[in-house]
Amino acid sequence: MDSTHTDNPQDTLPAMQQAGDESADTFSAELVKAQSQVPDDAPSGAGGTASLEEEQVKDEIDIQIDLLTDPDWVVRREAVITLGEMGDERCIEPLAKAMRDGDWQVREVAVEAMGQVGSPAVEMLLKLLRDWEVRKCAILALGKIRDERVLDPLMLQLRNDEFKDDAINALVELGEPALPRLITALRDKDDNVRTSAVLALGRLKNGDAIAPLISMLGDRDWFTRLTAAAALESIGDERGREAIKPLLKDPDLVVKMRVERILAKWKKQPVSQPATA
Repeated sequence: MDSTHTDNPQDTLPAMQQAGDESADTFSAELVKAQSQVPDDAPSGAGGTASLEEEQVKDEIDIQIDLLTDPDWVVRREAVITLGEMGDERCIEPLAKAMRDGDWQVREVAVEAMGQVGSPAVEMLLKLLRDWEVRKCAILALGKIRDERVLDPLMLQLRNDEFKDDAINALVELGEPALPRLITALRDKDDNVRTSAVLALGRLKNGDAIAPLISMLGDRDWFTRLTAAAALESIGDERGREAIKPLLKDPDLVVKMRVERILAKWKKQPVSQPATA
């Protein structure tokens, strides 16, 4: 038997500890190496989860944008609706292109979608006002966004015979924020602008517009006077009923006949309470 061999556990303990230390050092070195290879932007913890969700949203936006070129208008329409619901600023330019789509149903929902995006879309829509091809859609989309920047451009469109009806619709949809500018427009030198403002105020049915509309019953333009009478009828306030009675003696026959019908119809209706600002 070899006299150098020993079965004493205490003799082998230092060697085992040394081997263990070497293994631990090797593992630590590998761990440090692996950590050093992890990209700085790799997701971690709650922040990583948020980043992952953001990436998924971005991917979904890209998918919907690609679908805007699908040959089926139904698919394009659904993609536009989805982009509008996302409301992301990245959707603005694709939605602007969708407003030029060859199918009116796609253009229609593109207007709604731009409105859903809201204020971030205003700058793009104001640029589109310069383009006759998409001006109608841009006007209607601006009417869905309650942003101070949309008011003056929409009021300017009242001077455009081709698009003034669209501008009236947009201003009415804006509601109360448009009221002060519409009342101011009643003093405009342009007959068409005054008449358009009267039409919009009649549709808004706001009590603050009653006195300004009564003043328009004496306008130099017969059609503006007639439109003011109809607007007051639409609001339904008793002050308006009394104010239009003198028009029964208006020098214009059409105005007199129309006011007679308005008053006859008004008698059959209960007096309503106008909205107030």
